[in-house]
Amino acid sequence: MRLKFLLVIFFTVWAILIGRIYLISIKSNDRYSDLAQRNTIKSEPLVPVRGMIYDRNGVPLAVNRLGFSISLTEHLSYKSRRDVLDYYLDLIVDSFKGLDRQELLDAYLKADSPYYHDYVNVVQFIPYEEMLPQFTKLSQHEDIKIAPTTLRYYPHGLVASHVLGYVAKSNAKSGVEKVIGFEGKSGIESFYNTALQGQLGERVYQVTAKNEEIAEISRTEPSKNQDLYLNIDVRLQELLNKIFNGIEGVAIVMDANDGSILAAGSFPEYDINKFVTGISSKEWKDLIDDLHHPFLNKMVNSLYPPGSVIKQTVSLAFMESPFIDEKTDFFCSGSYLFGNRNFRCWKTSGHGHTTVRKAIRESCDIFFYKGSYQVGVNEIAKKLMDFGFGRKTGVDLPNEFIGIVPNKEWKLKRYGKSWFVGETFITSIGQGSFLATPMQIARNTALIATGKLSEPKFAKRLSGRVIDPVVNEDVFTPSDKKHIGVVRQALADVTSTPYGTAYRYLQVPLLVAGKTGTAQVVGMAQEEKTRIKESELEYYKRSHAYMTTYAPFKNPKYVVTVLVEHGGHGGSAAGPIVTEIYNKLMELGYL
Repeated sequence: MRLKFLLVIFFTVWAILIGRIYLISIKSNDRYSDLAQRNTIKSEPLVPVRGMIYDRNGVPLAVNRLGFSISLTEHLSYKSRRDVLDYYLDLIVDSFKGLDRQELLDAYLKADSPYYHDYVNVVQFIPYEEMLPQFTKLSQHEDIKIAPTTLRYYPHGLVASHVLGYVAKSNAKSGVEKVIGFEGKSGIESFYNTALQGQLGERVYQVTAKNEEIAEISRTEPSKNQDLYLNIDVRLQELLNKIFNGIEGVAIVMDANDGSILAAGSFPEYDINKFVTGISSKEWKDLIDDLHHPFLNKMVNSLYPPGSVIKQTVSLAFMESPFIDEKTDFFCSGSYLFGNRNFRCWKTSGHGHTTVRKAIRESCDIFFYKGSYQVGVNEIAKKLMDFGFGRKTGVDLPNEFIGIVPNKEWKLKRYGKSWFVGETFITSIGQGSFLATPMQIARNTALIATGKLSEPKFAKRLSGRVIDPVVNEDVFTPSDKKHIGVVRQALADVTSTPYGTAYRYLQVPLLVAGKTGTAQVVGMAQEEKTRIKESELEYYKRSHAYMTTYAPFKNPKYVVTVLVEHGGHGGSAAGPIVTEIYNKLMELGYL
């Protein structure tokens, strides 16, 4: 019996051993073969060069400076090698000015671990000319790896900073951005980031047990030719920066027919080069706390009451109703008493008998109060939204704001309250809850000029491919087509006739059509009998000044829209700026 028991144990142990041998040698062959392959075959990503950005004439706006990165071999933070790490850090800091030893140490310690088996990057970029004198000294140490790299650089500094945006360190945990280490954070750099950064390549190579490379197995090159050409002309951009020196606001120069943007700026601008390698907490706080908001892209990320620059669109809403046509006459005495409230016109003495053409030319508020009472806010709001307000323009900039076109349904949904007729009055002159971006104003002006509602576009050509404009040519209703002539003529009157609100302020040797606007920042109390002059108000209580125009009048080619924050009157504040822009357009041969 004991013999049988021993035999069972003997054969059981042998069966287990034979089974284990079979499992390891036969069944697990693929697994261990794969593990062995991993130990001898390695791969590394090949990083593409970020596409450069040019203006319409090929002038570089965003380029890549050639330089080098510095990395140290792994595991130098161990006690046995800490003195080596300290030596290398001292060597690097002594070789280049401006490096912080503690920052380099922190970067190394953050990445180094027992599970990390690669070089640790401690310096992301040293310019080519600074590295050359130090290259031989550093490269003789096998624990130091010097690799070629690039760094984004904006040769024009402040110019077009809100258009271009900037590239900075990426926080991505995976994907191309993690490998590259940088990504577009705002502006064009952000909107077209995927295309500009390109696709990674890969190099597969064989190594020995000591991690020494012995052969390259395969190589896939990273993508190339991802350059971006913009519609903007840097000469116009530089003019805008010169004009807006010390002035807060927005300027947009756009093709009236296809939405191509020749120049645009939000002022004040800021130095985007500082963001590429990172700015200090103090610099960031100073930028954010600045009352002039240099970091804010006011073209698409700020909302303003549009004021009188929407009166031409409201006029078309009036004439689409059965109550008003181009001959309808409303009398303006300077004020309009409705209920227990007195609604004033900007001209205290009044405009007298006023038709649509005169109302636009002289910006008569009373005409629009009385007209809006007959037509109603819902019809006005519908026309405004059809003409591009209260929705995105489609411009190729990130995080575009939508704005607000108020009506009865909007107020009820947002505040749970009924609409008042007085709110209709102030909506019709671009005040109250009505908010729009300057980009929406420019797009709306192009529509009035040409009958085409285009998507504003900065990009002209990407990776060799032309970016086609997006244009909706079927916007005008039959009523709009019938009455647009008188509206356009009124806009020409604004700049070319003595009573026009821009007549004294626009000095251009061709016929320009346009509209001024004064968007109030603070309301005027009912007990105030005399309108306070803008110049007498504190700066931040002054109205924003708008002027939006197109030219030539009979064959519209370009829209010029200017907003001067707290500028007071649209004509006097924005007119001289618009004048300089048109004169530059003619000098450059655009007109």
